[in-house]
Amino acid sequence: MKAVGYAVDGPDAPFKLFEFERRELRDDDVLLEVLYAGICHSDIHQVKNEWGNSQYPMVPGHEILGKVIRTGSAVSKFKEGDLAGIGCMVDSCKKCKYCEHGNEHHCCEGGATLTYNHTERDTKEPTYGGYSDVIVVKERFAVKVSNKFSHLEGVAPLLCAGITTYSPLFRFKHLVGPGKKVAVVGLGGLGHMGVKFAAALGAEVTIISTSSSKEADAKKLGAKNFINSKEEKVFDKHAGEFDLVLDTVSAQHDLVEYLKILATMGSYVIVGAPPAPYQVPAFPLLLGNKMIVGSGIGGMKETQEMVDFCAENDITSEVEVIQASPETLATAYDRTHKSDVKYRFVIDGKSLKPK
Repeated sequence: MKAVGYAVDGPDAPFKLFEFERRELRDDDVLLEVLYAGICHSDIHQVKNEWGNSQYPMVPGHEILGKVIRTGSAVSKFKEGDLAGIGCMVDSCKKCKYCEHGNEHHCCEGGATLTYNHTERDTKEPTYGGYSDVIVVKERFAVKVSNKFSHLEGVAPLLCAGITTYSPLFRFKHLVGPGKKVAVVGLGGLGHMGVKFAAALGAEVTIISTSSSKEADAKKLGAKNFINSKEEKVFDKHAGEFDLVLDTVSAQHDLVEYLKILATMGSYVIVGAPPAPYQVPAFPLLLGNKMIVGSGIGGMKETQEMVDFCAENDITSEVEVIQASPETLATAYDRTHKSDVKYRFVIDGKSLKPK
């Protein structure tokens, strides 16, 4: 079926309108009209080929909120008119030990099929993302979205920024509840969601940022405290204070300094992706049984749990809604790169429709 979206033809190319084909519905597929599509920093990395695996033409977008407008004959989870979300993946083998336990993102049979900049498992056709008017996906890889949300425009980023921060906080829930102290490093698209989730779980939340101008926002979002990481000896001052540190920063920083603030038996969780490897000596970990872990997104079961948790607690991303055009997308990318957004750009799906 015909679809239209915004694509780039290369790492230095501008966005352009792009007509392409979506597959016709199979028995287990749903067709969504895209209502909102979030702009993730990963989109910029992929568009610019900063990870070295980009395929063009590319239609980005893996934070998608849509409305079901048609279903395949075997679909049981959705009906026409339902709200649905699509995140970073649209398929997997569905039968390996990870897929069988709801961890499709760890699929060991070739990995999960990504929402864009990838190829379909069976046809080897390219996958195209959410900067488009419609999208087709297997019902297993779409989540049901409640109509309880008061701000639908803030739901789309939950499908990446939301699950990326929800997953580790709930994995280490014993370090995040009442009486526990959590530090979130960075107040951006990921960090602001980390604050909301940790606060909802009852933890005392502290934001660590290089910019004091973000203190007021941090406290509005649920943080009790704010630390400017540029202050002299600030990490020594807060040594051993936090049960869990959620590091959302993708810029290079000295991990050894940040480990000072982690309490004995605490966990330092990395969800950001700086370009160069960290160098960490053993002793900061050995002295206090401290743990460094990484966390990506989550499987479909956990993603559904996250969306349901957000609906019950009316948690959404803080967003700026834009109308899609080559100029507005270029501006949004530039501002995202400069961290000049509070805290996620979201494309209005109406502006993705063919004129």
